[in-house]
Amino acid sequence: MVASDAVLAILSLFAAGMAAATAYLLRWAGEARTPLRASTVVFLLLMMVAMLVGAAVYYVRPSSSSLVEGFWVASALMSVSVIEVFFGFLEEVRRRTDAPRPDDPPRRGRPRLFAATVLTLVLANEFLMGWTFQAAAGLPIGFGAGNLAGVLSGLASVVNSPWFLFTMSAEMLLTAVLLRHRLPRAVLVVLIGQSVIMLLSPPALAVAVWVDLSTYAASAVMIGLFVFLMEYLYRTREVGRAFGRYLLRLLGVYGLMMAGLYLWWVYGDPLAFAASVVVEMVLYFDLIVRPEEVERPDRFAWALRPGWTTGILAGIFVAELFMGALLNVAVVGSLYGAGFAPLALSGPGSRMIYAAIYNGFWFFASTTASTWFLLMMGVEMGTLVLFKFRETRSRETRVRLGLMMAAYGAFAVWFPSVYYAELFPRAPAGTSVPVLGWPMGIGSAPIATGVFGAILATYAVLGVLTFLFGRRVVCSTFCTAPLMFQGTTVDAMKSFNRSSPLARKFLSSRFSRTFSTVTGVVLVSLVLAALASALDASGRLGLVVLGADPTVFLFACYFSILWYVLFVTIPYFGTYNCVTTGWCYTGTISGAFSRLGLFRLKVRDREVCRRCTTVDCARSCPVGLVDMPGHFRSKGEFRSSKCCGVGDCVEACPYDNMYFYDARHWFREKLGVPEPPRPARLPMVRASPATPPVPVPRAKAAPSGASSPTPAGP
Repeated sequence: MVASDAVLAILSLFAAGMAAATAYLLRWAGEARTPLRASTVVFLLLMMVAMLVGAAVYYVRPSSSSLVEGFWVASALMSVSVIEVFFGFLEEVRRRTDAPRPDDPPRRGRPRLFAATVLTLVLANEFLMGWTFQAAAGLPIGFGAGNLAGVLSGLASVVNSPWFLFTMSAEMLLTAVLLRHRLPRAVLVVLIGQSVIMLLSPPALAVAVWVDLSTYAASAVMIGLFVFLMEYLYRTREVGRAFGRYLLRLLGVYGLMMAGLYLWWVYGDPLAFAASVVVEMVLYFDLIVRPEEVERPDRFAWALRPGWTTGILAGIFVAELFMGALLNVAVVGSLYGAGFAPLALSGPGSRMIYAAIYNGFWFFASTTASTWFLLMMGVEMGTLVLFKFRETRSRETRVRLGLMMAAYGAFAVWFPSVYYAELFPRAPAGTSVPVLGWPMGIGSAPIATGVFGAILATYAVLGVLTFLFGRRVVCSTFCTAPLMFQGTTVDAMKSFNRSSPLARKFLSSRFSRTFSTVTGVVLVSLVLAALASALDASGRLGLVVLGADPTVFLFACYFSILWYVLFVTIPYFGTYNCVTTGWCYTGTISGAFSRLGLFRLKVRDREVCRRCTTVDCARSCPVGLVDMPGHFRSKGEFRSSKCCGVGDCVEACPYDNMYFYDARHWFREKLGVPEPPRPARLPMVRASPATPPVPVPRAKAAPSGASSPTPAGP
């Protein structure tokens, strides 16, 4: 029987009071410097636990006798808790009376045992409060028949209750505010973000409006938190060691949390989400109880820690993967994942392994190719691009960044979700567009005449634009990849191109053996897949890979899975690894046409490059074209099929000596139109001085014992 509104109001007020009391106790725990004060914190937490244990005894089997039993149990626990204060008092007296000796080692602050004790008591307090308040509100708490599954289900129902989640989020937020004077700004922002995300937990209330709105709001807050963390890394370049460990663990917890929310949405299983809440609670309050850990000055440069940086990228991506799947389920419902049916994990061992690979592959591929995942990634990475746009001085690069964001919105969001949905229902009967036929140019399924003409027109336009303006038409504007690579933080990771032993294999404009091998394998696989698809269409082969046409499988493997795996491993493969490793056949083909076209990089004065000692152009290149300065010094220009025309090299030149040469300059030369003048940022070093230098006469040596003449004036 559900409790009345008056009872619920009383319980809510009591829960708010408990949350405030716990927050102040956690603040005292974080600031405790003496044994007596630490013992007092433990004593008060034990008192709160004792009261809730007594209430739990009553609600297990409500009766007058259980009420008395609960009272005595609570009294006994309270009496035992006094012992902690007594021992703390004795320790305090001993420390004040014993004079410190010179050979005594320095004290290391509160022991870990105190932090573990506080965390255990807070966790017990939250769980008991959630249990007793849920029982007092008349909500069922089922622990099954006493087996492990039943116990876990009961624990999850308590953790996912509003009495646990809302009270926990209030404690987290209030504690962070109380300790704001001791926490660095970045740590405080992260803690407040965690509190808000905890508050917006969809399982807290079984109301459809709350579930929908909290899912969208929590996802938005989490995306904002990820953007803040990425920009924080870009701005600081150094992270405190304790805070760095905290971020790695937190992002791992968020991956588990989003996976748990997905399982709860789809299958109604609350266990994974409840486990993530408990782990996050322990992580959060461990930092609160020991704030001195994040106050220490020892820091590390994350650009020199590929393992840590990969962990950060992986944690964010896993959370985003399940967040994208969750948003697709919440928005489109049963339509999401309609392209494949999950296989049951049953039967012989080989069958179960195949089903697990099949389900994992297509879940991954269908999620990363979905509109809502791409929209979410576009918001997150596009915000970092906006930050870069704000710092960019070159008008040409600003224009390209704007076109790049517009192209991402059109090709990754609007066309798949709006245009295609309107086009295909009206397509002629028997028409099908192969996955590799539209974006990659190779496919064999039957295509309607109108659609085939659109495909040819698309590639004709792209071919002409690539010839006129270079590979940057595809790899820096139209493709979805540049939005991911060109934001502030990810762009700063191009330092790994030179520091990673693996990424160094792909430096310079030359084609390494690895690059040639990868490109050859990919192109051969593309042709073989198209041939197999043609034989399938004619009924002479019947080959499927993981239940799909070979071209469909290949496209999903390359662009829905491999691309994101390489993105997460940027600290090892370097930025723009789809270009440097040669596996993106679209970019490779585009690069070949670009090499034959008009696009190149030029310098206004080769002598400036000869005397330049910074080589900032090579350092700033996200593709790692480190041989660029040598070409400028010898030829005054640089051409490479790997060059994507990002423009970081032009932006980085301190002399404003570089510029893009493309169809615009070619037409100016043919028409005899002079280039507009550009002021230099720093004084230019001219190849030949306008006037010969005036020789300075050397002073004659003064006679021995004579003093040198003193200048008469300044």
